[in-house]
Amino acid sequence: MTMITATTMAVLPKPMITAHRLLLFHTQKHTSIIAKQQKQHGSLLVASSVRQSDNYCQNLVDEFDPNIPIEKALTPPSSWYTDPSFFDFELHRVFYKGWQAVGYTEQIKNPHDFFTGRLGDVEFLVCRDDDGKIHAFHNVCRHHASLVASGNGQKSCFVCPYHGWTYGLDGALLKATRITGIQNFDVNEFGLKPLNVATWGPFVLLNLDKEILPQQEADNTVGSEWLGSCSEYLAVNGVDSSLSYLCRRVYDIECNWKVFCDNYLDGGYHVPYAHKGLASGLKLNSYSTKTYEKVSIQSCDGGSTESEDDIDRLGSKALYAFIYPNFMINRYGPWMDTNLVLPLGPRKCQVIFDYFIEAHLKEDKDFIERSLVDSERVQMEDIVLCEGVQRGLETPAYCSGRYAPTVEHAMHHFHQLLHYILKE
Repeated sequence: MTMITATTMAVLPKPMITAHRLLLFHTQKHTSIIAKQQKQHGSLLVASSVRQSDNYCQNLVDEFDPNIPIEKALTPPSSWYTDPSFFDFELHRVFYKGWQAVGYTEQIKNPHDFFTGRLGDVEFLVCRDDDGKIHAFHNVCRHHASLVASGNGQKSCFVCPYHGWTYGLDGALLKATRITGIQNFDVNEFGLKPLNVATWGPFVLLNLDKEILPQQEADNTVGSEWLGSCSEYLAVNGVDSSLSYLCRRVYDIECNWKVFCDNYLDGGYHVPYAHKGLASGLKLNSYSTKTYEKVSIQSCDGGSTESEDDIDRLGSKALYAFIYPNFMINRYGPWMDTNLVLPLGPRKCQVIFDYFIEAHLKEDKDFIERSLVDSERVQMEDIVLCEGVQRGLETPAYCSGRYAPTVEHAMHHFHQLLHYILKE
């Protein structure tokens, strides 16, 4: 047997690269190149698809002309109310920009109070810390995306129900469980992601696209940005923090969110036909409408003299304020209710009613119960109307309609605002 020495080992010929190994090398290299090209191509396809969708939706936007006078104008096409692509287009341009009403200050009256909610795809959390400062965050754990909190109540900190990551009321990450050995991890970079929050009167608002502002600065500017020049008008007409909060009612409605808004903005047109009980307490021939930058105010005289012996829910005057894009304030007599319309899909929305009353009547249970029953009846009547309109919008028989020029100014103003924002 021949021994292989160190010398002989040194001069052994190098292994030959077989055809099989050469083919394998080129195949792997080619596969890597293809994968890289497919990834780049996929990104280009996504970008192209987004552009095509935006172009498609912009064409739908252009089917409504906001410059035509109301006497000659057509209403927006039915596609604005039915098309899934248009719904997604709206979310980003209408609801993810500007100040949006999401709750009321009574919900976070005391330190440790919090409430949660959802706007489009955005889950949010609003709370008040030990020092009385209000905070708002994306309600998403930075570990594996679980919702951190749900509902409302009081908490001294937020503990994720999934893996126990714990956050302070200021959003800081206080505890991350079982991360021994983790690398490139900065605890200061893994707090809850903040959102802009502000208050005006009894309302809490969020702004999803604005740089995070100091609380005082946000509170000082939100009135003019959200309400424009009518903020003072609303404040002096009883929309303020002196009212006592009563309760909440929530309605899921099978219609596009704009159908509910349109119904609210028809200048009382539908009231004598659909709300005969409500109509009997209003002087409908006194109905008037005034539009501001992002607000329209409809007002109407009531039939009550508001005598101490017979308090009427509607009082002597009713004020209906619509704040673009989806918030309504109804102030009448000693009563106020708000309607927040949340888009849930092309043909579904949720409407949240919050009820307030002047403090001296908060213990008048009989009056409150009668008023809530009256309100509930009107809402049920409106739901039937709105769901019927949605079904009609989805038929091939309808594309666009017309405005009643003497009463539907607020609706036309709403559609003009939508067009302006969607074209930005």
